[in-house]
Amino acid sequence: MKHCNFHYIVPIIGTIALTGKAGNMEKPNIVIIYTDDMGMSDISCYGGTFTPTPNIDRIGNEGIRFNQYYTACPISSPSRVGMTTGMYPTKWGITNYLDTKKMNRERKSNDYLSAEAPAIARSFQKAGYATAHIGKWHMGGGRDVTDMPQISEFGFDRTLSTWESPSPDPAITASNWIWSDQDSIKRWERTRYFVDKVLDFLKENKGKPCYVHLWPDDMHTPYVPSKEEYDKGKKMWNAKVNFIPVLAEYDKQIGRLLNGIEALGLKNNTIIIFTSDNGPAPSYKNARTQMLRGQKGTLYEGGIRMPFLICWPDHIKGGKVNTTSVITALDLFPSLCKMAGIEPLTNGYQLDGMDVSDVLLGKSNQARKAPMFWEFGQQFVGKEKPQNAYQFRSPNIAVREGKWKLLVNYDGSDVELYDIDNDEKETTNVAEKNSRLTSRLMKQAIKWYNDSFRKHAGKLQ
Repeated sequence: MKHCNFHYIVPIIGTIALTGKAGNMEKPNIVIIYTDDMGMSDISCYGGTFTPTPNIDRIGNEGIRFNQYYTACPISSPSRVGMTTGMYPTKWGITNYLDTKKMNRERKSNDYLSAEAPAIARSFQKAGYATAHIGKWHMGGGRDVTDMPQISEFGFDRTLSTWESPSPDPAITASNWIWSDQDSIKRWERTRYFVDKVLDFLKENKGKPCYVHLWPDDMHTPYVPSKEEYDKGKKMWNAKVNFIPVLAEYDKQIGRLLNGIEALGLKNNTIIIFTSDNGPAPSYKNARTQMLRGQKGTLYEGGIRMPFLICWPDHIKGGKVNTTSVITALDLFPSLCKMAGIEPLTNGYQLDGMDVSDVLLGKSNQARKAPMFWEFGQQFVGKEKPQNAYQFRSPNIAVREGKWKLLVNYDGSDVELYDIDNDEKETTNVAEKNSRLTSRLMKQAIKWYNDSFRKHAGKLQ
C-alpha cells in the first residue's frame, strides 16, 4: 500500500443528512486528547510541581476535574481498546502492548483489535459526524504484523498515525521504528504537528459536527526536547531534566489547540476531554503519580488512576472538582453518545461501560452501580518478583467495588485488599481482617477473568 499523510474513505453506511442537529440540540464537536504515559501529578491542577501546565489546567478550570477516573489497563494497547470499544480489552484478546506475533502469542494476546468490535467513532460517523484519528494508534500494525484492519474500518474518515499502526505517516516514520532522527518531523516537533493536523481538520469541516482523536505520543519516553539534547545521546532521554521541558512544550501545544478551537468559533459547543492511556514510566519515585503506589504496568492506583478533565462551555459549569464519582474509560462510549444525542452502535455486543453523562455534565456525583475490573501481567504469575516489587509488580487481576479494591492472581495467590477511600496509596492490606468480603471479591474477580478469556478464546487470530 502506498502511504500518504492522510487516508480518506467513503462511508459505507449510506446517505447521511449532515444537519448538525441531534433532535433539537446542535451536535457538539468532540475532541479526545489521549496523552501517552502521563501521571496524575504531571499536571499543575493535580498538584504537579515539575513545571506549570496552565493550558492543560484551563480545560479543568473551564469544566470539571475528576479525581477518580480509571483507564481500562495500565499499558498502551489494551487501554486504547477499552476506550475505543467500551468493553474490557481482555474480551477482545488484547492483554498487553502489541508487539511481534511471537511476543503476542507468549502473552496470550491477539495481534490487533478485530474490526468486528464496537467502535465509538462509528457511532458518530453514522450520525453525520466528520471523524478523524490523529496520532498514536497501537491497536494493530507495526513490527511484523501486516494483516490488521485499517484505522478507517473503525469509523474514521481521516487518519494520520505513528509507526504502531496500519498506515504510518512517513513524515514521522522514516525508519522501521517508533521514531528516527531521519524523520522530517523531529521527535520534539511531533505534538505540534498533530495539533496542526487537528486544527486543519476542524477548519475544513466547519459547519459539520466533528469527532476527533488527538492521541500524541508525548509524554512517552524518550524525552528529547531539542536537537541539542538529542545529540547528547540516550543517557539523557529518560532523565527528569529532559522530561520537564518536554512537558512544558506539550502544555504549550495543548494551548495552541485550545486557542485554535476558540479562533474557529467552536469553543462553546466543543466537548474537550484530556486524559491519559496509563500511568507514567519512569515515575521518578512516584512524584508523577501523586505518590500513589505503582506506575505504568501495574494494577495499583499509580498505574490505572489517571487525570481526567472535561469542558463544554455551553453545558458544563466551570471550576468544579469531582472527588467522589468513580468512572472509567469504558464509560466514554455510552456517555458521549448520550451527550451528543446519538445512538451507540455496538455490533450486537453488550458494552461494559456505563452511561455517566450526568456525572460528566456536573449534574450528579452518583455512586457507581457496578464493579470495575482490570487484568494485566498474567505472564508474570508464579515468577519471581523483582526486589522493588512494591512499585513494579502487582497481582494480575483487580476489582473495585465501592470503596474496596481487591487484587489477586488468576491462580488465587497474592490476595490484597485495600480501602481506597481511606488508603488510596494502598499501604495496608486488610484482606485477613475482612475475610468474607475478600473471599467474595476474589471469586468475583477470578470468575470475571476466566469468563473474559473464554469469550476471546475463539477470537484469537
